[in-house]
Amino acid sequence: MSDHLTHLDRAGSANMVDVADKAHTTRTALATSCVKMKPDTLALIMSGNAKKGDVLGTARLAGIMAAKRTHDLIPLCHPLALTKATVDIEPDDQLPGLRIEAFAKVTGQTGVEMEALTAASVAALTIYDMAKAVDRFMEIGPTRLLEKTGGQSGDWTAK
Repeated sequence: MSDHLTHLDRAGSANMVDVADKAHTTRTALATSCVKMKPDTLALIMSGNAKKGDVLGTARLAGIMAAKRTHDLIPLCHPLALTKATVDIEPDDQLPGLRIEAFAKVTGQTGVEMEALTAASVAALTIYDMAKAVDRFMEIGPTRLLEKTGGQSGDWTAK
């Protein structure tokens, strides 16, 4: 891993990293987030009877759409032609709440960590938005990268 910030030049100015000379390789990333909520809120979401509609389906779609638009949301991210983006959401009674896993894949010259993290984050925000009328005490997080594969720096897995 590098010991310097790759998006800053020698003068400290922000720049998009030049990836022109990097090899095209298959790269993947898996990120996670959680939305903690009251048990009654979780039950309402899982019943499919939330006032705003299908919370899980909408959050999945919002996450996938966000992954595709990461470069529009995060400065200096390269626009990527994703070959796969998925968002899986599962209930967890221990939180209580919902666990989100977002996966992104590309064959290209730069990684997809930001796309996976953006998908997980936006899915969590969508859940919050759709259920906030019944539970303003919901809590989002932690959101983090679980693993990434491919590229010059190789594979990485959170411990």
